[in-house]
Amino acid sequence: MSPADLDLPGDPARHRVVVAMSGGVDSSVTAALLVERGFEVVGITLQLYDHGAAAGRSGACCAGRDIHDASRVAGHLGIPHYVLDYESRFRAAVIDDFVDGYARGETPVPCIRCNQRVKFQDLLHTARDLGASALATGHYVRRVAGADGPALHRAYDAARDQSYFLFATTRAELDFLRFPLGGLTKDETRAEARRFGLPIADKPDSQDICFVPSGSYARLVERLRPEARAPGDIVDRSGRVLGRHDGIVLFTVGQRKGLGIAAGEPLYVLEIDPEGRRVVVGPRAALAETRVLLGEVNWLAAPAVDGMTVAAKLRSTQAPVSARLSAGAQAGEAELILDAPAGAVAPGQAAVLYDGDRVLGGGWIRRPGLTHPRPPPISEPHSDDRVWRDSSAG
Repeated sequence: MSPADLDLPGDPARHRVVVAMSGGVDSSVTAALLVERGFEVVGITLQLYDHGAAAGRSGACCAGRDIHDASRVAGHLGIPHYVLDYESRFRAAVIDDFVDGYARGETPVPCIRCNQRVKFQDLLHTARDLGASALATGHYVRRVAGADGPALHRAYDAARDQSYFLFATTRAELDFLRFPLGGLTKDETRAEARRFGLPIADKPDSQDICFVPSGSYARLVERLRPEARAPGDIVDRSGRVLGRHDGIVLFTVGQRKGLGIAAGEPLYVLEIDPEGRRVVVGPRAALAETRVLLGEVNWLAAPAVDGMTVAAKLRSTQAPVSARLSAGAQAGEAELILDAPAGAVAPGQAAVLYDGDRVLGGGWIRRPGLTHPRPPPISEPHSDDRVWRDSSAG
């Protein structure tokens, strides 16, 4: 199957496809491939945050220069392009969740929440309103059709695979989504951008959290949740005070550098106690977790059987580890029993579960004993919530 084959029946010209255009190379090539294939393509860019600080900075999506770049690409391809102002919804669904996570002593992954609550919910709803047959994105994952419906698989290029960030996608959403780049390498995508003569062919990839243009997430958390920058103690596992810190937001489980403590052996952050404003440190061996509690578990395949063996990816940059799945105490919870210690298991990160290349589902890593608030329901956007701007109109 070529990248532009979307598993849609009949003549491509009969199908309208909305492409989520961030202004980067990947989403631009996605749009170009579909135009070449003959689909009726509509580009939509979401303005998600106050882009004043990032307007002149490359490497961030959904703001400033990137919105301009998406408009330029759409003009080059001759397709309609609209910018939707979703700042207030992004603030509620992603930014507030991000800062609340750090205030709880967690290490959140905002890109997953953005995909879950904005791109694959709000934007997908908009695509349906436009009469589209599918919503296509530039993610490096593969959607594989099967007898039981579509399945989510890792990308062909393991170095670019983004399946970890899409575990919270629902089966109904996956039925509507398409990922034309899942079978390409990044080098092949850039070659396609040059073949199409796209003005962003050599644009660098985004690296930082998009709504933290300064690169300092601690400043954002301090501004929105100042209590997370309250000073406190750095203690060992027995509670002995070893030093002081300037805020739990500056630490994450597994961290070694920047502790400011002189000790006879390297020390690592083992736990963050937001209630006591304490950072617990200890030797590397103390990071040897074998039981991992998961919340907000989402299944893209049939729910796993208790005791089922899975490959669990506990951070986006780590290789999957073998584990057994156990039912949780409450609905939406599960527990992973790792075959071997996996090192730093950080609450707030995701644990994504695989069977070979197929994504079975996943959940959010929870700190044992912490009462975690249920996520607020994110309502479907009404037409009044979406501020449309035709980029061709200036």
